[in-house]
Amino acid sequence: MTNVLSPLRALIGTGAGHDERHPGEPESLASRLNWLRAGVLGANDGIVSVAAVVIGVAGATSSVHAILLAGAAALIGGALSMALGEYVSVSSQRDAVRARIARGEAGDSDDVSPVHAALASLTAFFVGGLLPFLCAVLVPVPPRVPVTFAAVLLALALTGWLGARFGDAPPLRATVRVVVGGAIALGITFAIGALLGTGMHL
Repeated sequence: MTNVLSPLRALIGTGAGHDERHPGEPESLASRLNWLRAGVLGANDGIVSVAAVVIGVAGATSSVHAILLAGAAALIGGALSMALGEYVSVSSQRDAVRARIARGEAGDSDDVSPVHAALASLTAFFVGGLLPFLCAVLVPVPPRVPVTFAAVLLALALTGWLGARFGDAPPLRATVRVVVGGAIALGITFAIGALLGTGMHL
């Protein structure tokens, strides 16, 4: 699910400016903004991924137990998947930089810890995914889906705006794209869940 929805990251905008920090110098503002933006995007992935699962299951059944199991699986599995993907990506990037330096070419000798990157990605996804998970589990049946839907769209508006600000992109345009994209994803998963739930009772 995470890999399928990850292209939503591109809806927010491009990354912050190039970090001109040299080895041994304090971490620059651009570097810190890149970390913050990565955290926002990880939270955005968590929001959309978990919301799509719980909304889809809620469309098929009103069972809190079923929603709890599916939501927990999406939350934990997605967070672990994000952490593993980030660990592999950063490790590969670090190995490539070290190889270039070993051959005498230009390169930044500063190492980014794959473990730290993985933990940051895991945390961001988990924190973002908690919102739709708790809404779907704690809100009673009649308003469950609309409340979860509204909470998710508000959260996506916030992450879209923050991501755009950190990436020097137009905030309004990026926010609208993320909210519209999220609404479409949730609408489709709810419709599919409702169709499957209806079919199971025929």
